[in-house]
Amino acid sequence: MFEIQGNSSSSGNKSDSRIHNSEADTNPFAKTIAFQPSVLNGMSHEMRTQMNAIVAFSFLLKDSTLIESEKEEFINQIYFTCEKLISLFENYLESAVVDTGGSTNDIVNCNMNNLLDQLIAEFREILQKSGKNNIELITETQFSGTNEICIDKNKIFRLIRCLFHNSLQNTNSGYIKIGYYNTDNEITFYVLDSGQGYSKTREFLHTNDLSDSLGRYQDLSSAINLSLAKKLIQVLHGSFSIRGNGTSGTGIYFTVPVITQLKTDTPQKKFAKMII
Repeated sequence: MFEIQGNSSSSGNKSDSRIHNSEADTNPFAKTIAFQPSVLNGMSHEMRTQMNAIVAFSFLLKDSTLIESEKEEFINQIYFTCEKLISLFENYLESAVVDTGGSTNDIVNCNMNNLLDQLIAEFREILQKSGKNNIELITETQFSGTNEICIDKNKIFRLIRCLFHNSLQNTNSGYIKIGYYNTDNEITFYVLDSGQGYSKTREFLHTNDLSDSLGRYQDLSSAINLSLAKKLIQVLHGSFSIRGNGTSGTGIYFTVPVITQLKTDTPQKKFAKMII
């Protein structure tokens, strides 16, 4: 098991060696992932690829001989490709914002019983549109003590989205499992999959040279997803670990501190559920 504490330095903070110190000092983006030439080139290539896919599926929809199920499949692929493109761009920008210190805290009160319901519904729709019908989405939760906690829900959700999309990118069949459990002052979330991306995921999470890792794996989406996830964990003062799951699957766990709100009229209890 590998673990990086929340105060560790992020690979995204390493400026390109060709940037002069004076430029790095005056340009707030000079040390960000967004400024690195390999990432910029990769973004350009990835956006062109996804746009070409959308155009191709749109062209295929014009075929008058298509049956309804075929049309629906092409429409779903257009939707899924658009979602990938939007997610890539948003995470790219968010990574730059976090690097420059522009990210703000937004602590809200959350109920542990339905903490991830909205997010799981979103993932089920994405999974359906992706065409990967051989993947099951599993959720499981277990917690004790209070039902109410205070966390930065927006950052937690974005972080889990990054990990979900990474699993989806690397899994063609089997399952993706999402869950969480808590202790008195911490909550641990995890995303597990039965895919083929453990080595690549581990590389992107621990690399000190994103350009070198991108050259090896040629997967910008996973690189940005995992780089942003690591930075958000640091901002939340948390820690994470990555473990192998099965033969080549991946399990990522991250733990962040929370503020608990004990209810005196509610006896201590344990709650567990599994939904497939």
